[in-house]
Order: sequence, then structure tokens, then C-alpha cells
Amino acid sequence: MPLILTPKELDAVKRHAIEEYPRESCGVILERAGLRRLLRCRNIQDELHAKDPERHPRDARTAYYIDPQDLLMMGRLESEGFQVAVIYHSHVDAQERGGGTGAYFSESDRQQALLGGQPMYPKATYVVTSVVGGQVEAVTAFRWRAKEGGFHRLEIRAPGRGWHERAAVAAGRAWAWLHHFTLRERKLR
Repeated sequence: MPLILTPKELDAVKRHAIEEYPRESCGVILERAGLRRLLRCRNIQDELHAKDPERHPRDARTAYYIDPQDLLMMGRLESEGFQVAVIYHSHVDAQERGGGTGAYFSESDRQQALLGGQPMYPKATYVVTSVVGGQVEAVTAFRWRAKEGGFHRLEIRAPGRGWHERAAVAAGRAWAWLHHFTLRERKLR
């Protein structure tokens, strides 16, 4: 399974959601040849709602609209060879119908992700963070599945430790055991 979020990215997405509370956060992660760039975007939904509440009936507590300046930055990065890997946003004090967490892919999320029934970013993963009372409740990912014509839920897992991290942990354990054994021998004398 391809990488969804690194631990550092997951932490940044959660932090962004908490900082924006009680408004929805939004942003993207772009990738080029293994280099990943997180772009925190500004949610201008409140401004749109204030200017034209009939056309934009929802405010930033229940919707997001990425600032056009951030969309231009995304376009610039895409012209440099970056591809959108992750599109993220938060749900504020929400709960999925049936009692699940607020980290669900809503009908509105689905409509924003599609154009003419097809995803605008078919290879991107959509990440939704549920924030309740200013605290992260859950984070869930969704990806387009063409055969089914819909988005399906993915488990977000931190990547496993690399060989060097596993070796460092093993060395630390061996050192602790050796130290313990040495102290024990001294006490027996």
C-alpha cells in the first residue's frame, strides 16, 4: 500500500485542524520523486458566506473553500512536476450518521472531489480529521476506486521502522541488558 502520511505530516495535519478550530482546516501534500511538500491552505468559506450567503449558505464550521492564492501555488508546484498526493480537511464537532466519528467522507466532500462523475485527482488520497471540542477525535483516509466508482476508506498507518531504527533499538536493548548484568555481577562479589 502506498504511503498516505508520514508521522510528521500526520502530526502537522492534526495540529492544523486544532489551530483552525472551530473552523475547518484544509491543505494538500504534493509529491515529486519522493520529495513531499505540505501546503497549509487558507479556508475562505466565511468570507464567501459573508459576501453571498445565498450562493454560499454554509460557513467555515461546516465547509471549506481553498483560497485562490493557495490554488495558484498548487498550480505552480504542479507545473514544476509535483503531483497532488493528499488533499486534507477537517470536520468540526461532527458525527457520521449511524454514530461513527466525524472523520467521514461526506456527500459534500464527494461532490467537491468529482467533476463530471470522475475524480479531479484520481491518485490523491483524501484525509479527513475529526475535531471535537478542540481535540482530534479521529483521522481517516479515502481513495477513489475506479472499479466501484466511489471512494473507499483506508487505514492510516505510520510506516514501519527502517533497518537503522530497528538496529538502534536492538543495540539499546543489548546495552541495557549488559549494564544490568554488569551491575548484578558487582553486587554478587
